[in-house]
Amino acid sequence: MALTCRRIFQLNNVLKLNKGNVLTQCKRFIGEAWVAGSCIDPALGLNDEQRYFQSLATDFAKNELHPNMKAWDQEETFPVETLRKAAGLGFGAVYCKEEFGGTGLSRLDTSVIFEALSQGCTSTTAYISIHNMCAWMIDEFGNDEQRARWIPSLASMEKFASYCLTEPNHGSDAANLTLSAKLDGDHYILNGSKMFISGGGDSDVYVVMVRTAEKGAAGISCIVIGWNSQPTRAVLFEDCRVPASNVIGQPGDGFKIAMRGLNGGRTNVASCSLGAAHASIELARDYLKVRKQFGKTLDTFQHLQFELADMATQLVASRMMVRQAARAMDDDWPEKICNQALQMHGGYGYLKDYAVQQYMRDCRVHTILEGTNEIMRLLVSRDLLTDGDRKYS
Repeated sequence: MALTCRRIFQLNNVLKLNKGNVLTQCKRFIGEAWVAGSCIDPALGLNDEQRYFQSLATDFAKNELHPNMKAWDQEETFPVETLRKAAGLGFGAVYCKEEFGGTGLSRLDTSVIFEALSQGCTSTTAYISIHNMCAWMIDEFGNDEQRARWIPSLASMEKFASYCLTEPNHGSDAANLTLSAKLDGDHYILNGSKMFISGGGDSDVYVVMVRTAEKGAAGISCIVIGWNSQPTRAVLFEDCRVPASNVIGQPGDGFKIAMRGLNGGRTNVASCSLGAAHASIELARDYLKVRKQFGKTLDTFQHLQFELADMATQLVASRMMVRQAARAMDDDWPEKICNQALQMHGGYGYLKDYAVQQYMRDCRVHTILEGTNEIMRLLVSRDLLTDGDRKYS
């Protein structure tokens, strides 16, 4: 941890040298003074170390992410160099162990970091969260040779990772996936496809769930595939030879590994939604103070004051849920907050000149990523109906 902190402090000093160079043209300043001590202050309840990491992530969001958010969205850019700068601050393998290059932070620390980063660019942070999930799966279930081989380059984001579970005919029904992996000597031969792969086309490392035995969850294994390039967003396998030594855990452990990864991934995505919701409240608040109707600024209308108060309440409640439970968020308040913030902007909210529409779009997909809202409700009801021991991680 000491080495990680030294690296972070050194790179933080580099950030401070550049602070303010690109934000003078921005309509919104992340981490504005009025937020500190307010009812939506994201630092409330955090210890000094967590506040430091939060401040570090907020500075990075302010200087590196937010000035580019609009352009990346419009040009569909995968910001490789910016991602590697984030990794230089310890954000490439946040909750992986330090032994092989991870930052070694807790899931709560991770949630705080991702919430802060997503205020700068929600979609980019969502990818960082998925990359972290992949790194953790290798760190948690891989052997020492696999950790030594993959974790250092993932922690530095020299290599980017993607999670491959969803197939054209199997989304929520993951236990019945069909991508086949047939053992041929000391290699597996893969045939099939995955789709909706975040980072597909830019990633170097793919954590893939494959079928190595008969139907059902027990026939699924987890295998890591390294590629130099992959030109499509759907990942296609045609007689793809992969060393058997790339299997993570034991054959048949894949479904368990996939679900354990998603448990953390859901918290990560929920944290990204919190950042989008927080940013949307700031945008709505600032807009209400300057937009006039009937000779008065909108912040003087009691109905909009009540709406803003409700949004703040929902944000804080959702933040407490994510931080306290460290598991999947089972409500959609962040999306509602973004939607209401857009509503407050009226027709302007749909214009690409106003960032609130981008936060809304980027937050909406989080009700599908890492399991749909309906799957989340299924998991909650299953938990309530369980009489035996429950296992969470």
